This record gives sequence, C-alpha cells and structure tokens, in this order.
Amino acid sequence: MLGVGQKFPAFNLKATVSTDINDAFTDISNATYNGKWLVVFFWPKDFTFVCPTEIEAFGEKNDDFLHRKTQVLGASIDSEFVHLAWRQNNNGIKNLPFPMLSDIKRELSENLGIIDPEAGVAQRATYIVDPDGLIRFVSVTDLNVGRNVEEVLRVLDALQNGGLCPCNWQKGQETIKVA
Repeated sequence: MLGVGQKFPAFNLKATVSTDINDAFTDISNATYNGKWLVVFFWPKDFTFVCPTEIEAFGEKNDDFLHRKTQVLGASIDSEFVHLAWRQNNNGIKNLPFPMLSDIKRELSENLGIIDPEAGVAQRATYIVDPDGLIRFVSVTDLNVGRNVEEVLRVLDALQNGGLCPCNWQKGQETIKVA
C-alpha cells in the first residue's frame, strides 16, 4: 500500500456528478484539481449499508473542505452507471456536492494497493494529498467500520498549519515550539 511521502498515482476516471443522465458524467484526473489539496476516500461497494453513512458525512462537511481549499473525491470500484443509480435511489447521497469516481478497472485502487484480498473490493481507505501530489495522510479501516470525517478535517488542518501539532491538536491551538 502506498503511504505518506509517496506520490499519489496518476488517474483519469469517469465520475458521476449529478442525477440527471444528460450531464451525470465527466472525466476527472489529477490535472482537474492541479495545485489543490485532495481528500480521496474509497468505499467497498455501492448499495451497501456503512458506505452511504460515510458518503453523506463527507457531503455534509464539503463546505468545510472547500473552505480549506480542498477537493473531496469519493471512489469505489463500481461503474459510473451504478453510482448514478445509487444516487437516484438514495436520498442521502442524491445531491452530493463532490464527484463519485468510478474505478471499475481497479487501476487506481491497485496502484494504491488497497484492493482487499478477501473481498476483492477497494478497502475503506482515506488519503490526504497535498498540492504537489504527495500523500500526507493515509487511513484504512475494516470493511465493517466507518471512518471519522471530523478526524480527516482535523488532520487536514494540522497538515495545512505546517507546525508540529501535538496529539489531539485542534485548529486554533498552539503548536509545539522547538527551542
């Protein structure tokens, strides 16, 4: 699995961005958000139970990420058409403010090393990628356990702060000063 300090892999994927079949899909690559921070999170499969709780939580916090000049991208190995059908049939994710990437060929998931060996799906992984394309944070939870979006925001704040941030540091608190 790729980790902190490594380059996030290049990608060019179809994304679902609305529920209207006439403008539901677009292509998204690394260049789409060149120079921005990215939060890229993966879920195992559409039409499941834990995944929509996480997707909804990222959607609810999207403005907080945008305020930090950060683009959220959600991804799974499902097709863009499955993403569309799921959005059309799930009120919690119907109006998502961020793209749902289709990694149907598993290229990005495999390059990151997050294909679950037992289930054959993308693991529940979260990446924070800096404007230079370097991975600055990685978290992977069990397929049955949802992640904490507030913690992703906290870590993003700490990374963007640039200082030495102690355990449980929150935005606005003092950082560690080295004499």
